[in-house]
Amino acid sequence: MARRRQSVTIKHVAADAGVSLQTVSRVINNEANVRPEMKERVQASIDKLGYVPSIAAQRMSGSRSYIILALNDRERTIEAWNAREGSDWVDQMLMGGMLKCAEHGYRLLFELVDTHDDNIQRELAGTIAAIQPDGVILTPPHSDNRLITELLDKHKIPYARIGSRANGGSISLTMADSRMAAMATRYLIDKGHERIAMIAGPEEYAVSNRRKLGWKETMQEAGLPTDGLCERGDFSFASGERAARTLLQKSSRPTAIIASNDQMAMATNSVAHSLGLRVPGDVSLISFDNSPVVRFIQPALTAIDQPVAETVGRAVELLIAKQRGDDLPEMPLVVEGRLIERESVASPAKLRLHG
Repeated sequence: MARRRQSVTIKHVAADAGVSLQTVSRVINNEANVRPEMKERVQASIDKLGYVPSIAAQRMSGSRSYIILALNDRERTIEAWNAREGSDWVDQMLMGGMLKCAEHGYRLLFELVDTHDDNIQRELAGTIAAIQPDGVILTPPHSDNRLITELLDKHKIPYARIGSRANGGSISLTMADSRMAAMATRYLIDKGHERIAMIAGPEEYAVSNRRKLGWKETMQEAGLPTDGLCERGDFSFASGERAARTLLQKSSRPTAIIASNDQMAMATNSVAHSLGLRVPGDVSLISFDNSPVVRFIQPALTAIDQPVAETVGRAVELLIAKQRGDDLPEMPLVVEGRLIERESVASPAKLRLHG
């Protein structure tokens, strides 16, 4: 029976090159304090032995762990997974974070935490002690959770807040939520809509309030009413149904609705059809997020595309830059989204003529 081939380790490379383990680690980490001839010598041994650096080997220098930790909301993520709906936010976050980490020789670890748990600091402290990340990416609503940020500050771990305008010595990135909501609102106004409603997300999410503000300010600037035209959901389909039914059963119902995420937008579309309303014939609809599923419902939804992958990728770059001591840009860093036009918006006046 053939013997299993022994995997090549950093010790084999050090022995072959005749150098210390620390020297091999400095070469692997591309540190500046290595003589060119020594770097060539170690690299020759790496190539000869077919050695692939591991995180453990990279961490031997003691200055970096080469791990970025990303936190996401446990309750909503698991709820989506159990419903077999998945989560495009998570998919995009992992894609952007993992690919950017790989470019720099890092690894991305993904953890779910409950922002409402009073024991969140104890839970997170255990995770931090176990992996000692070089940086942490916080997604809403964790981005503005002081229990989390105070713990990270205490341990002197850099963190990047997604969807937060707060700084406090941290990295913050937004996707221009207020401007994107304003863009969607102006788009509907330009189509001739005057009664434009908003289904906002939960108040604990700062992005929800910024989207509502973008809608409200744009309506007020155009001299259009907003009273009675905003309902809140919690980003779930069921909450979107409740909000949409409230809006669409008003005696003077809106002719267009902006929903603060795709689940609530799809719920609104379903409620409209159940009430005998045509989309976009009787009510136009714009969603936020632009997950793949909105292209395949009837009608395909016009949506604000959220650049989640790009934003998380930039967060990784900024955390690595901070670890290296590089200068950072002014915060918050804004990564702009865009409006994707599909079939769920039309001019109400034009449709009444043909209806």
